[in-house]
Amino acid sequence: MDANRLSETFFGPATLVEMVRHRARHQPDDVAFTFLLDGENEQLHLTNTELDRRARAIAAWLTSMDLRGERALLLYPSGLEFIAALFGCIYAGVTAVPVCPPQKNRSLEWIQAVADDADAKIVLTDDTKPRLKRLRRLSTCRTPAQIEQQWEPPKINGNTLAILQYTSDSAGVPKGVMLSHTNLLHNSATVAHAFEHARSGLCVFWLPSYHDMGLIGGILQPLYVGRPNVLLSPTAFLQQPFRWLSAISRFGGTISGGSNFAYDLCVRKITPEQRNLLDLSTWRVAFNCAEPVREETMERFSEMFEPCGFRREAFYPFFGLAEATLMVSGGYVKRAPVTCSFDADALAVGKAIRYKSNGRTNGKALRTLVGCGTAMPDQQIVIADQKTLARCPDGRIGEIWVAGPSIAQGYWQKTNKTFNARLGETGEGPFLRTGELGFVDGGELFVTGRINGDCVAPVVPDMKVMVNSMQSACLPEC
Repeated sequence: MDANRLSETFFGPATLVEMVRHRARHQPDDVAFTFLLDGENEQLHLTNTELDRRARAIAAWLTSMDLRGERALLLYPSGLEFIAALFGCIYAGVTAVPVCPPQKNRSLEWIQAVADDADAKIVLTDDTKPRLKRLRRLSTCRTPAQIEQQWEPPKINGNTLAILQYTSDSAGVPKGVMLSHTNLLHNSATVAHAFEHARSGLCVFWLPSYHDMGLIGGILQPLYVGRPNVLLSPTAFLQQPFRWLSAISRFGGTISGGSNFAYDLCVRKITPEQRNLLDLSTWRVAFNCAEPVREETMERFSEMFEPCGFRREAFYPFFGLAEATLMVSGGYVKRAPVTCSFDADALAVGKAIRYKSNGRTNGKALRTLVGCGTAMPDQQIVIADQKTLARCPDGRIGEIWVAGPSIAQGYWQKTNKTFNARLGETGEGPFLRTGELGFVDGGELFVTGRINGDCVAPVVPDMKVMVNSMQSACLPEC
C-alpha cells in the first residue's frame, strides 16, 4: 500500500504547515483548543486563525535569528503557549524538542542532557523557567508586533525532520526519536482511522504535551481531523481526578483516555457525591495505552461509572510507542475489549495456551491478558524469536517488531540497529525492534512484558516521571 494512502482517506497535506494553514483557510473561526486554566472553569481559547498567526510570528522571529535547520528546546508548562511554540518551530523549519518542565522532585540534569544531545541552539519558553547552560532563551509570549507579516514558508517536505521525541535507554542516556512530517501525518491518519474520528466529536486531554500520546493525540490529531479539543494540565488531573471526568461530562467529550493508572486513580479518588454529577454517556472511545492494560482496572472503572452512562465497550486498548510515532495496533471502536485467560506456566516458557474450562481452573495458574487489536493499515507486525530472529508462529511469545510509514527515522546521532532489524530466515525488513514481548492469538496482539537491554527500543520516560514525581508532589496522600 502506498505510504500516503491512509492519510489521503481523510485529506493529504504533505507537511504539518500545510495542515494548519488548511484549517486556518477553511475553518478560520473554529476553536482548535480550549485550555482549562484551573482544570475546571477558567478557560482560554485558540482558533485556527489565531494559531496560524502565532505560529507565523514565532517562525519569523526564529528565522530572523538564522535558526532554520537547527533544534529548539520547548520548555513550557501545559497550555496554549506550548502549542503556538511547537508550530512556530515547524513553520520556521526548526526541529522542535519538547521536554518535561522541571518538577518538584526532578532536577534540571535530564533537561540539560537532552539539550546537549540535541545540540539545541535556543530554548523557547515562557517567562518563568530556569536557565540552561550555553543556551539562548526566547520568551515566545513577547514576539515583536506584526512580525508575522515577515513570515515566508519554509522549504520543507514530508521527509523533513519536524520533532525530536526524547526517550532514554536503560542507563538513563537520552535518545531523540526523529519524527518527520510524514511520520506525524501518517500516524495522525492512523489514529483518525482507528478511533473513527468525526468532526462532530470532541476530545478531552489531560496528558502532558511532551509525551507522545499528549503530543500526537492531543495536539496534532484535533488539527488533522478539524475538530476542537479541551485540554487540562496533568497536575490539575492528578490533584483532582474528578476534573478529567467532569470536563468530559460538561463538554460532551467523545474521545479521551490515558494509561491504566489514570482509570485506577479515578476509581480510588472520585467520591459517590462527585459521581452523581457526571454524565459520561457521550464518551465512546476510552483509550488505554502506555502501560499494561489490566482487565481488573476496566472492570472496576466500568462498574463504578456505569450509573453515570459509561459503557464498558468504550474501552479501547491499543499498542504503541514513541519510536512508531504513537499508534501501532488497535481494534474496532464498537467492539468490546478482548480479554483471554492463558496458562501461566506455559506463558513462562514462551507458549500461549488459552485455558477453556468454563470457570474451572483445576488448580492451574491462569493469567488474564487484554488484547491490543491488530496492525493498523500500512503497518506490519511480526513476532520474532529473540535468539534466531526467525518469525514466530501464532501462539509463540517473541519480540514485537513493526514496520510502516509511521516508524521514526531513527535516533538522533546514534547507531540505529533498533530500527534496522531483519528476519533471520528471509532477511525481510527493516523492522523496528520494540523491546516488547508478545504473541498473536486468533489475529489479536497480546503484550506480555519487556526485554531488558540496550539493543532494543527504550520506554519514553515522561509518563513514568509524571506518575512517580508528580503524584508525590500533588497527591501526598496516595
